Amino acid sequence: MSVGVTNRNRGKTVGATILPIANQKGGVGKTTTALSLGAALVRLKKKVLVVDLDPHANASIHMAFFPEKLKYTVLDLFLSKGPEPDIWDRIIYPDKGSGFDFVPSHIRLSELEVDLKDKPGKGLILHKALEAVSSEYDYILLDCPPHVGIILVNALVAGDLLIIPIQTDFLALHGVRLIFDTIRTLSKALGRPIRFRALATMYDQRASACRRVLDILTKKMPDRLFKSVISMDTKFREASAQGQVIFDIDPKCSGAKQYLQLAKEIIAHENS
Repeated sequence: MSVGVTNRNRGKTVGATILPIANQKGGVGKTTTALSLGAALVRLKKKVLVVDLDPHANASIHMAFFPEKLKYTVLDLFLSKGPEPDIWDRIIYPDKGSGFDFVPSHIRLSELEVDLKDKPGKGLILHKALEAVSSEYDYILLDCPPHVGIILVNALVAGDLLIIPIQTDFLALHGVRLIFDTIRTLSKALGRPIRFRALATMYDQRASACRRVLDILTKKMPDRLFKSVISMDTKFREASAQGQVIFDIDPKCSGAKQYLQLAKEIIAHENS
């Protein structure tokens, strides 16, 4: 995999902890995690930026940012011809009630493989750009596309801790193998291991299949699995339908409580 990564000794980004959220299987709760975790961190008094890097723009649409109606999106960051100190001022949309700032996606992100084909250091674009705003936030969450490509590479290179949502379903385990292959390849290119932790999602305690998958994950990666488990909760769908986050719908529901627990776990993990 040629990703244009030339900085083999990148240290931790000063300022914000950058959390890419990725899985090469769709429908595992990736966008829900990005938005709900972002809102949970805000409730714990953290300054948060959520960046939608998925060309499908699910997070953007969820938050009522419709790419076709926006003049500036994250696409501008990747297509910038050189350093533009004020680019973040254009693409960051301040908190609209969710508690976090937001950078919307654009469908043309899917064309970046061609647009950046011959660009030197193309795997470091996001990492370098984030340096300009890192000091303004405690956490920056990256909602990644569900496939290997230049955007996912940029997110993993820039990230401090990769969060892998895994639906507690046997078919979802295949996607885990795919992203682990990507992690190993990039770790070799970077000369450092990519830190990651898995998050069990869409869990239904009543279903024996869910219990079995959670048991497998716990045994296979005891030190790489968050203790927090995200259950099925209809409040997630209600929040999406209303362009809100789950804390706006019902802060006392199980889904909200579980993402708040995850946020606390991440903060404790980063401070340990």
